[in-house]
Amino acid sequence: MRLTSENSIGIFDSGIGGTSIWKEIHQLLPEESTIYLSDSKHAPYGQKSIDRIIELSIKNTEFLLERECKLIVVACNTATTNAISYLREHYKVPFIGIEPAIKPASLQTKTNKIGILATKGTLNSKLFETTSNSLKNNVEIIEQVGEGLVELIENGNLHSKKMTTLLSKYLEKLMSQHIDHLVLGCTHYPYLIPQIKEITNNKITIIDSGLAVAKQTKRILEKHQLINNSNSSRSNQFYINTKTNILDQVIEKNHSVKIDYLDF
Repeated sequence: MRLTSENSIGIFDSGIGGTSIWKEIHQLLPEESTIYLSDSKHAPYGQKSIDRIIELSIKNTEFLLERECKLIVVACNTATTNAISYLREHYKVPFIGIEPAIKPASLQTKTNKIGILATKGTLNSKLFETTSNSLKNNVEIIEQVGEGLVELIENGNLHSKKMTTLLSKYLEKLMSQHIDHLVLGCTHYPYLIPQIKEITNNKITIIDSGLAVAKQTKRILEKHQLINNSNSSRSNQFYINTKTNILDQVIEKNHSVKIDYLDF
């Protein structure tokens, strides 16, 4: 496949959470066309084996390559930390990954205690272990598995009583350890920021990696001379293998956005 600047940016996630990354990319690079794949049928990835995560990531990658994407953003912390090394070794297209932003948090903390809310798959990954171990001499990293949060978001229960109860339970555990920064280690979690702020009374700094990922995407496109400078029309195509109305909740439809069901 010959990559050209007019080809689309491909993005995949285990569900709709990666749309938080898509929004940052679309805002920074509005001239680019995008194809987003939501593998919601298999969400969450965080509870799956490493082999299964790699298998699903390969399937998602090949779907996007069939549509001639010039770059692929793995908009899933679990898929990045467990599968991106394999993808980079086996495919020639550039990949952008998502890692929990514990390094920036470690540089900003005043209490030397930072919390991370993430899936089990991300926290148990070798990549996260390597990163966190490199920082443990300087800061204390308090981990909290966000079990059940992704499922609630994927099922359209973002603002449910069950979400409030579960999120409060996790945040109280972290706050009791006197953290001053909270790293969001899952791309679904930025949609919880308003609730997190309310529950914590705005007493902690929330860090997610969306804007940093968008900036890195721009840098890599520039490096490979793949920035779209043509006058051709732009499009933003979304595919989901469960109910399309789940994406409707987080993506505002307009003339450039199309959402389709995919039997995948």
